[in-house]
Amino acid sequence: MNVMQRSISDWLDFIERQHPKAIDMGLDRVREVAARMGLKRPAKRVITVGGTNGKGSTVAFVEAIARAHGWKVGSYTSPHLLRYNERVRIDGHDADDADLVAGFEAVEAARGDTPLTYFEYGTLCALWLFARNKLDLAVLEVGLGGRLDAVNLVDADASIITTVDLDHQDWLGEDIETIGLEKAGIARPFKPLVLGDDDPPASVLRHAYAIGAQAWRIANDFFAEPLDAGTWRWREVGFSMQLPMPALAAPVQLRNAACAIAALRALGARIDKRTYAEGVANAQVAGRLQRFEQDGVEVVVDVGHNPQAARALAAWLRRQPKRRTLAVYAALADKDVAGVVAALAEMVDGWHLAGLADAGPRGQGVDDLARRLADTAAAGAVRHADVAAALDAAIAQADADGRVLVFGSFHTATAALERFEANG
Repeated sequence: MNVMQRSISDWLDFIERQHPKAIDMGLDRVREVAARMGLKRPAKRVITVGGTNGKGSTVAFVEAIARAHGWKVGSYTSPHLLRYNERVRIDGHDADDADLVAGFEAVEAARGDTPLTYFEYGTLCALWLFARNKLDLAVLEVGLGGRLDAVNLVDADASIITTVDLDHQDWLGEDIETIGLEKAGIARPFKPLVLGDDDPPASVLRHAYAIGAQAWRIANDFFAEPLDAGTWRWREVGFSMQLPMPALAAPVQLRNAACAIAALRALGARIDKRTYAEGVANAQVAGRLQRFEQDGVEVVVDVGHNPQAARALAAWLRRQPKRRTLAVYAALADKDVAGVVAALAEMVDGWHLAGLADAGPRGQGVDDLARRLADTAAAGAVRHADVAAALDAAIAQADADGRVLVFGSFHTATAALERFEANG
């Protein structure tokens, strides 16, 4: 098939087959192809966002504030929920098919015999597009880890590590300190590094000190303080502002918004308080406590996929009006599913498990998931082959004013959103 005849779906099928591994961490190959493509800085300013949870939401806050300020912004995130185009946003819009095809053609023309993973293709495509759009700011979300992630090809003017917790241990290490050091690899010498953990791993702070990065720590160098149901205060020494609560609902979003503000202020951007308020209030991202209603039942869809994310979901549920809550849970095979269920056990009245057998090498069927949860609060849960069937069953079982929480992975959220999209 001629390269010029490939559609976006053709390209996505093609790039998925060009490397024997879905994940092959390291920068040598992607740096070599980037050099052949002549890639330099993707924008006047660059913010890189890493961390275990909250990356996508933090990117959304940075993007919304910067666009409200009048900047032309490009953002690169992963994974997508419904369409690949969601990963690359330019000036508030998802990249169109023609632009993505042009980007993939540029990568393919430059790579020669160098194998690239799906994510590496996508990263190079995004950087190529950004460089051609004369951006004021590029916001880049790390795919996995930090130090060896393809996004780390770019030297950021400011970096954010939202949180550090146990996840992806097969690639990043078995303990918080090792994982933290991998994530700290996105920091750059003498540049700001914003940290969203009250007590970040010592490995992160040691690395920042060793390279001269300027650590900005939440609850130490800047603060996020709820004032009432509708407002909160962001402050640092000598400066504070009162802001509306984020449209993004979970309590943890206050922390994500605070980190986004800190990074923009660390860049030295002269943004007024009204602009910060507008950006915080308007930031949106799909699959983060996204709400639907069917037959009087509230359905909440969230991509949360590890114990830390589950604890954030539990914190959100505690703040909601008390309703009988049923969970639809489907997870990838490499996740700490028992830890996730334990975090939510007190807030969930019944469990529906679903399989993700079609989610690639990391997918698992519902029977395997149920076996792993045999000694948890989800033991004896109703089993379903897929998320759509589990969601239908949970809605049918829920009280007229009940709640269904759908979560466990991006695949889980995608299946739920596709079901609602299909039903209008």
